[in-house]
Amino acid sequence: MKLPRALKIVATLALLGLAVWLGTSAHFYRSALLSLFFGVTLASVVLIHFRVRPSWQDALCVIGGAVLFTVVDFGFLHFRPSLAGITSFLGISSLTILGLRAIWSSGAEQERMALAFVPALLFVASDWGSTVFLGWTEKANPQVFDLYLFSFDSSLRVQIAFLMGQAYGLWPWFKAAGMTFYIGLPMVIALVYAGQLLRDRGKAVSAMIAFLITGPVGVIFYNLLPAVGPVHIFLSQFPWKPIPADQATRLLVEPIAVAGLRNCMPSLHMGWVLLAWWYSRGLSVWERGMAMAFVVFTIFATMGTGEHYSIDLVVAFPFAVFLQGLCALGLRWNDRARVQAIVYGLLLTLAWIGALRFAVKIFWISPILPWAGCIVTVASAIFAQRRLAAAIEGHRTRETVAVSGIPISVS
Repeated sequence: MKLPRALKIVATLALLGLAVWLGTSAHFYRSALLSLFFGVTLASVVLIHFRVRPSWQDALCVIGGAVLFTVVDFGFLHFRPSLAGITSFLGISSLTILGLRAIWSSGAEQERMALAFVPALLFVASDWGSTVFLGWTEKANPQVFDLYLFSFDSSLRVQIAFLMGQAYGLWPWFKAAGMTFYIGLPMVIALVYAGQLLRDRGKAVSAMIAFLITGPVGVIFYNLLPAVGPVHIFLSQFPWKPIPADQATRLLVEPIAVAGLRNCMPSLHMGWVLLAWWYSRGLSVWERGMAMAFVVFTIFATMGTGEHYSIDLVVAFPFAVFLQGLCALGLRWNDRARVQAIVYGLLLTLAWIGALRFAVKIFWISPILPWAGCIVTVASAIFAQRRLAAAIEGHRTRETVAVSGIPISVS
């Protein structure tokens, strides 16, 4: 797309102005840059940038911009120095350079730079704005249903979240590894998106749309069964003093008023890494390996930190299938595999939320019931996702054959 020169100049000035404001705003620094997770989100832009366009000139510009922000913010504006802030300066500089490349490039280069810049900008903006939506959820739901989720976990006769928390307490190296993957979530999203952008742009766009809508759609479900996590309910009792199963079965299950972000059900962290793993199909072995490592360590970290119950992770499986079905851009809306993925994922997610909120005591009839429910949910989600992936690949193959004009023999 060829842009008029005047429009390019205006867009350049607007982009540079935004970068200067982001890099020097005391409000933005306090509210966003001091968050390590947001710093990693901004740093993930650097990964996208140099995966899509490895260039020593761009590297010098990004480093130069970060140094400039560091000198101005810490030396002249006297912001409190932090590693998250320095990491974020790299991300702001990289985002700016990507934007300038998208504005002033032409042809295929401009398209590639735009596909790197726009999703990166949207992802950073969505992460920054997520606290606003979570704040609204907390205000709209003064009571939480954590005791319901705890009751289900206890009906398994194994309180997995407490065991993971104990493992974190006993093995600091295990906790450090888990937290690295937990906080590093934006990196695997950037890794998968950039890899697919170089390999298959259609799949890359579908992946990024799925990554972007996971947060807003997840907030809707947070309002259906608001919960904050066992560490916020049991406080010092987590993870060393779990309530025994024989006492948990007599636990009065009711909503309770607790402060904290309602971000448990379903686990969006788990949903994001599942999507990253599914969308990494076709990438290199090391990229697939990193995506799987994030899946494994996210399972440990979400529970080890006390932020999630085990059932949160189980329900994330059909929820992720639902999202991938919504974002399967290669298929028509009435395609059978796409409709099945959307309907299956949505209904099973809602069914779990309904059962946990209104009939959680049913799972205490026998430990077979909750275990069977979890196993069937995970297995059926994997099956549904594979059917959807096969339908997408089959559609792409037919399109490639149609475009190339290769005759198909029928025997």
